[in-house]
Amino acid sequence: MVDLIFDGRCGFCARAVYLTQRLDRHQRVSLYPYQRPGVIEEFGLSLEQVQDAVWLLYDGQVFSGAAAINGVLDATLGRRIFLRIYRLPGMRWLQERVYRVIADNRHRLPGRTPWCEEHPGECSVDQD
Repeated sequence: MVDLIFDGRCGFCARAVYLTQRLDRHQRVSLYPYQRPGVIEEFGLSLEQVQDAVWLLYDGQVFSGAAAINGVLDATLGRRIFLRIYRLPGMRWLQERVYRVIADNRHRLPGRTPWCEEHPGECSVDQD
């Protein structure tokens, strides 16, 4: 199984998560907003880590940021190409820079109703 931990109060993130659901025809990816009680502890992450980036647990490995995005694409599409591309010389550097710009501005980017608003029973008000 593949576990994706994301910001459930971010509309841009919600758009990406719903796209992940559409691509994930074999239901390989489990989705966890970090605001869900117990998620941070269950996956051994800190609040600072999950507020900073998306996280993916895949094939016994832990990925964050652009690597997590590549890994979730591999998992949902059933391919092993995106993480290979990510590991090409220069790609990691480029993708992480682009990811950082998007992550730092995600609340300004167009999205949809945040996950926590559409699934209020899944999220705690304590973890903003």
